[in-house]
Amino acid sequence: MNTNAPLQKIADDVVLGNDVKIFDFVNLYGCKIDDNTKVGTFVEIQKGSYIGKNCKISSHSFICEGVHIDDNVFIGHSVTFINDLFPRATADDGSLQTEADWQCVPTHIEKGASIGSGSTLLGGIRVGEKAIVGAGSVVTKDVPAHSVVAGNPARVLRTLA
Repeated sequence: MNTNAPLQKIADDVVLGNDVKIFDFVNLYGCKIDDNTKVGTFVEIQKGSYIGKNCKISSHSFICEGVHIDDNVFIGHSVTFINDLFPRATADDGSLQTEADWQCVPTHIEKGASIGSGSTLLGGIRVGEKAIVGAGSVVTKDVPAHSVVAGNPARVLRTLA
């Protein structure tokens, strides 16, 4: 075991704001993370993703290309974002797919929203301002602002005042 191995992989093209806290075993490339945000252990944030100010990204979460997270958002443990609605390993000719073989479907998490641990969010959805996604939910469509959703598929349980 190499005890001198880096505990973080932060590519040169990552843009970090002021006072960003990044814990061990994090993989960041081609993304932007704004001021005062905390990124937990075992998180990957891919190119083209944006994380706003004062966010908390909990451990073991995966934020793929095309995810935009506004300010003051909480992402629980083991949250997974999906950006490909029809994933395949190979192209029609049998070769491994490249970036030219698929289309990134963006996702937007609005200001102050909270995404519960273990949730999965399909591409192309928007989670509204201050909405709460319950732990373990599978979000397949837009979540209205100030609402609480949960389940598989996630459904509105109530509206917050």
